[in-house]
Amino acid sequence: MEKFSGIDLHSNNAVVVVSDETDQVVYEQRHANDLAGILAALEPYRSELVGVVVESTYNWYWLVDG
Repeated sequence: MEKFSGIDLHSNNAVVVVSDETDQVVYEQRHANDLAGILAALEPYRSELVGVVVESTYNWYWLVDG
């Protein structure tokens, strides 16, 4: 089943959400702004993820580059 992720990026933390194609949230957690931690949170869904979006007003470069 396809999954999608949305990341709401703040100045010092990010809320990571993964939902399935029926819009059911399968994961939602606040994380420190640490690329390794965010990637680890997404890893169990990696093979099914078809898209990741980042909502941010600034400070998004490190996450998108990662």
